[in-house]
This record gives sequence, structure tokens and C-alpha cells, in this order.
Amino acid sequence: MERRKTRRVRRAAGAAVALALLFAGAATVASARGDGDGSGAGDASVRVPGASSADAGFARDMAVHHQQAVEMSFIVRDRTDDEDVRRLAYDIANTQANQRGMLLGWLDLWELSKVAPGGEPPMAWMAGTGGHEHGGHGSGGTEAGSEAGSGAGSGAGSGADGVLMAGMASRSELARLNRLDGERAEVFFLQLMTDHHKGGVDMAEACASLCSVPAEQRLARGMVEGQQSELGLMRDMLAERGAEPRP
Repeated sequence: MERRKTRRVRRAAGAAVALALLFAGAATVASARGDGDGSGAGDASVRVPGASSADAGFARDMAVHHQQAVEMSFIVRDRTDDEDVRRLAYDIANTQANQRGMLLGWLDLWELSKVAPGGEPPMAWMAGTGGHEHGGHGSGGTEAGSEAGSGAGSGAGSGADGVLMAGMASRSELARLNRLDGERAEVFFLQLMTDHHKGGVDMAEACASLCSVPAEQRLARGMVEGQQSELGLMRDMLAERGAEPRP
């Protein structure tokens, strides 16, 4: 009964994310054309941010962040036969791959590099929000196990064991996920993705406050809404398996 309820909640969450993506995509096209929202900002030059702007930084960093979520989703798809987890992984991979395409498309439209200028560390554009100081997630927890790499708790942007930004999994953790099967893989994936979503929500909230391109702000707000909904769903799915998010 509980798993049937979770499936209904998951479908509702997936529909909300799909709608957010649809509207964000339409907004992206409007902004790229300079159509705007009728506010008189039709001049495309007004909408092109600088290389070190929050808009550009968010697009670069979230594209990288999303890529790892897609990678983890494909890993767990092959490590379990559970219908709910596989469907959630598909939803996350599909949603974040599409959003990643939007972000990289913006950088192309703005004629900006996909690499931060001057060796800026990841999340530097969040200066003043506290977000750039957030460390990667810890390697503790009921299912994380001691096999997770020592770099998992390193500061965001350090690159230690592959942890580039808050919430991202380390190389050791990805390798561990690749070794697990069945429910153990499901639990570890849900814990890793919970950490990942929390880091993503922080970044998206920062863009909603700091970014200047209206369409990008709308996309960021859609990310916050969609990922917060999935956080609740993953918490319920962990509880069904006798586990919980990592500290």
C-alpha cells in the first residue's frame, strides 16, 4: 500500500517537473529572440550577461552538477529491477539532461565560454550568499559505508576525489554505487541523490536571487520546486526501505 501511494506521489511530482520544463523552455526561446515579457526589455543586448556574472556561473556550474545526476541515474537503472527507483531515475535523467541543454544553449547564445574565466572556482558566482563556502556532503550514514572516499567531505571547488560542488558525489562513491545491487544500490542512490538535490536547490535559489536574465531565474525557480518535490519523494522511498537521508 505504501509503495502504491509513493508511485502516485511520484507521478504527480513528475508531471509538475514536466510542466516546469515546458514553461521554462518557452521562456528560453522568448528571451533568446528578445521577445521578453512585454516589459520593454526587447533589446537582446540588455539580456546578455558578462562572463563572470551569476547568470553565466550558474549556467556553467549547474550544467556540470546536472551531468553527474544523469550519470548516477543511469548507473542505478542497471543495478536494480525496482520499478519505482528505475522510473525516478529516468525522470531525473530526462529532466536534468533537458535542463542542462538549456543552460549550455544559453552560454552558446551569449557567446560565452563553458569554462569559467581566469580559473574561477566553481560556485564563485554565489559569493555573498554563503553557498560557495558549502562543503561537499559527508561520507557517513547508514548505507554510505566506510568505502566512500575521503574526498567526499572536502570543500566545494576543491576537486578532492572529484567533489567539485556542494552535494556532488565523489569518484569513490560513484564506484561504490557501481558495485552495489538491488536494495543496497537503491538506498545508496537515493541518499546520494538527496545530497545532490540539496546542493542543486541551494544553487538554484542563489540564481533566482542573483541572476539577471528573467528566463534563467524562472528556470532556477522551477528547479527548486521540482527538486524539493523529489526530495520529499526520496525521503519516503528511503523510509520504505528502512533507511533515511545521510546526516
